[in-house]
Amino acid sequence: MTVRPQTKEVNMINVLFNILYPLASGAGVSQADLMSYLTKLAGFIYAILGLTVLLIVLLVAVHFFKKKGHRAIFRGSSILAYFAILIVLVNAICYGPMYANVSGALNASPIELSDDVVATSKDVIQRTGEEGMVLLKNESLLPLTSTSKLNVFGWDSTNPLFGGVGSGSSDGSSAVGIIQSLNDAGFETNEDLTAMYKSYCAERPHISMSEQDWTLPEPTIDYYTDELMDSAEKFSDTAVIVLGRSGGEGADLPTDMNAVINGTYDLTTTDKIEASVATNYNYTRASYTNNGDYDDFDEGETYLELSNTEEQMIDLVCGSFDKVIVVINSNNPMELGWVDNYDSIGAVILAPGAGATGMIALGEIINGTVNPSGRTVDTYVYDLKETPYFNNIGNFSYEGVDDLKKEIAAADAAYEGNISFVNYVEGIYVGYKFYETAAEEGLIDFDTTVQYPFGYGLSYTSFEQKIDGIEVNDNKAQVTVTVTNTGDVAGKDVVELYFTPPYTNGGIEKASVNLLDYYKTDVLEPGASEHYTFEFDTEDIASYDNKGIKVANGGYILEAGDYTFSVRADSHTVLDEVSYTFDNDVEFTEEASNHFEDYAAGDITYLSRADGFANYEEATSAPNNFAMDADTKNDVKSNTNAGYDAKASNNKDDEMPTTEADNGLTLADLTGKDYDDAKWDKLLDQMSVKDMVNLVNVGGWQTVEVESVGKKATSDCDGPAGLSNFITGNYGTAFPAEVLMAQTWNQELAAEIGEALGQEYANADNYGWYGPAMNTHRSAFAGRNFEYYSEDGVLAGKFASAEVNGAAKYGVYPYIKHFALNDQETNRCSILMTYSNEQAIREIYLKPFENVVKNFDFDNNVLGVMTAYNWIGTKPAYANSELLQDVLRGEWGFVGLVITDYNGSYGYQNTDASIKNGGDLMLGYGSAESNKVDTKNATVVTALRKASKNILYTVANSGYYLDPSAQTSGMSNMTKLFVKIDIISAIIIIVLEILLILIFKRKSKAEIEIV
Repeated sequence: MTVRPQTKEVNMINVLFNILYPLASGAGVSQADLMSYLTKLAGFIYAILGLTVLLIVLLVAVHFFKKKGHRAIFRGSSILAYFAILIVLVNAICYGPMYANVSGALNASPIELSDDVVATSKDVIQRTGEEGMVLLKNESLLPLTSTSKLNVFGWDSTNPLFGGVGSGSSDGSSAVGIIQSLNDAGFETNEDLTAMYKSYCAERPHISMSEQDWTLPEPTIDYYTDELMDSAEKFSDTAVIVLGRSGGEGADLPTDMNAVINGTYDLTTTDKIEASVATNYNYTRASYTNNGDYDDFDEGETYLELSNTEEQMIDLVCGSFDKVIVVINSNNPMELGWVDNYDSIGAVILAPGAGATGMIALGEIINGTVNPSGRTVDTYVYDLKETPYFNNIGNFSYEGVDDLKKEIAAADAAYEGNISFVNYVEGIYVGYKFYETAAEEGLIDFDTTVQYPFGYGLSYTSFEQKIDGIEVNDNKAQVTVTVTNTGDVAGKDVVELYFTPPYTNGGIEKASVNLLDYYKTDVLEPGASEHYTFEFDTEDIASYDNKGIKVANGGYILEAGDYTFSVRADSHTVLDEVSYTFDNDVEFTEEASNHFEDYAAGDITYLSRADGFANYEEATSAPNNFAMDADTKNDVKSNTNAGYDAKASNNKDDEMPTTEADNGLTLADLTGKDYDDAKWDKLLDQMSVKDMVNLVNVGGWQTVEVESVGKKATSDCDGPAGLSNFITGNYGTAFPAEVLMAQTWNQELAAEIGEALGQEYANADNYGWYGPAMNTHRSAFAGRNFEYYSEDGVLAGKFASAEVNGAAKYGVYPYIKHFALNDQETNRCSILMTYSNEQAIREIYLKPFENVVKNFDFDNNVLGVMTAYNWIGTKPAYANSELLQDVLRGEWGFVGLVITDYNGSYGYQNTDASIKNGGDLMLGYGSAESNKVDTKNATVVTALRKASKNILYTVANSGYYLDPSAQTSGMSNMTKLFVKIDIISAIIIIVLEILLILIFKRKSKAEIEIV
């Protein structure tokens, strides 16, 4: 559906729109953005068209000149004049309405990394694979010493996943693949099988933000001819089966593949409304195009189950070979119960997206060169449809809101046409916290429900872990652990420290098992031991009382009672434990209080541990009420571009800040200065209102040049899996998916990953990093799980903290994202209202971000935050003052820059709301109507000034300014290029005009002499 402009002038623009959109959409440009650009360029477009028509008229008219020489010089001069004016118009366009887009591309630094920097990255990535791949099963098959030949089955073996799709993607075109890994490890692989897979399907089906082909291109059983299988059995008695599952930004994984195959699966992010009213996007065109005359999935089967074709292949392989190794190349937890149904499957290895060199580890683990030490970061269950979240993921659209949708669509052409919700009904019982607690309460049988617990992983050796003691003093505590290698092979172990708090039936909700901290040992030789002391605040084991059971306005409380601290092989298997009794309740009300409960909790029944999860069926059932009450509708409208009242938040007592002063300062003068230094006000006084508007609005992978304060243009880049310049299309080294990173459970390695990423960003002269991402794996079907670490906020937060601090050493300012509760992709850019109670928001979804902010060195480095698209209850996250002001800056002490996710407006994003509620920079090009602000109002200008300060402070203390030689603004790359082009063009035009005149004179002289 396209925008239908009303005027004759815009109708012409609409013609151009229809011509250009197919090309623009392929480059990721939205309909609304393209229409906005064409509308802004309308005057220039008509000027160029008019100029072209005039040139044609002149060229035709000159035919009537009597003298041929006059015709030639007139034609030539007209053409040269045309190009001269055209160059002026292009300059006017590029330095006018398209400046944000053009400058963002031209000022971006080229990605040309030095060999030593790349070598460092590849080494770190390889070690991430070596420590991150998880050995899930081993029936004495590995390490493999009985053969040097392997039959490798499964199409994914020839096209493995190295990451995911979207901002967290990376260039894996030169990455080490599975076959190469096995070959490099000394194994000969069956080339006939590999050739068959390559000929069957050369490339992976396309899954992108605009379209998803969920096809699993596994060859049908008839491809495994008797000749091929006979040859394989003669080649080797050992087989490797490789299975993969892809995912990415923009779409969640299908929960009914049969419906996808038959075209009836609802993955849409839009609701259909009148074509004349709005531009609607359908980002999720799901399709399946493989496996001939039968359905590859039965009714109700999910993408994370085996396809029928895969089942047939596995039956064949397991019936033909006694030794089978399964490799799961998926970033999302699959259902793997089937691996225990085949006696021949002796080993299973979990190998998510491994980046450039991480897959080297696969061959090393199989041949025993590397002893696996990875641990799962999610709980693997036998039946994903029986999870407490399953009925509450997907597309839940409000009904009876067509009038509101039409109002929003009329106000903002970028609106995606849907108002939906998602209920986080499970509360704090996410992942292992549910399964461990539910098992304790007798709701489930753990062994028949969970196959591989959170934190699970095998080794080629054995370890013993003992708690040496616990000490508690003045709200500080420490637990000391000794780890001993009791086996015959050197290896690393993971120490997982959990706590179990006292629970009162019907009281504050508490999970029976909670990760407190973790540590990875060095390589321990057989018989060797290592001691480690965990230190923590007692607040870390407190629970959040959102209901006012003991804390009136909400807050953390450490309830009196017995607390058990345990080291575990995984969330379920206790190795040793110790108890400590707290005699009195301790409140931490100064640290936090309720900010979200009133509007984020909604009218929802949340899962409760009371009476053994007595409300489980009620709480976890699918939504049955899709009506929006009048008050909610008013609240929603007031936060959209149809109802947002910018004047309502203006304060008539505010005074207009000083602007355009001549104080003689440059941004470089403020590098290293404290945020509260008085000079900041002097510097900000020099900016014009236009400067501030431009700086705040144009943040699409960049921050703009500001001449009044000597600020140079800078560029920002994606992403969580490596340096990725969306504007130029250039990539750095492909880092692994964050899932594989987290599976290392190694905070020291996390710091090295951050340092390696920081080196690449600094080497590319780019210091703004859109990453890392740290949302929670609420659901196994979330498309962006590859880009996030784990189902647990402590694991994610401590890993991200180490990674962020590592990158910051090189002057990089990471934008930790997506803040917050951005835990599903379906409807993410439409109005998606995420409902959760404050306890879950605090203990689960904000926990990773809190850990990073509270453990960041703000005295010596700078940090950014990227907000999320979703709404928290009835307020959008990008303009949520409770989130960005009260919690982020107030409670946690954040100092720095807050940016939106891509500012497509989408019916609700606008600059005024952002800057008044704690936002600073709009990740876009300032081209939308929603970017306009009242520059005559003191409240607005004050907010612009505050946002500008946060942007300037962050850039001034980053690598862009820490090097004295780089502090001067100078001439931007764009200006240098345009100056060169303009000078060269002017010289060429002048020279050609002189030549025309000389030729004309020569011909005229010759004609006179003839006469």
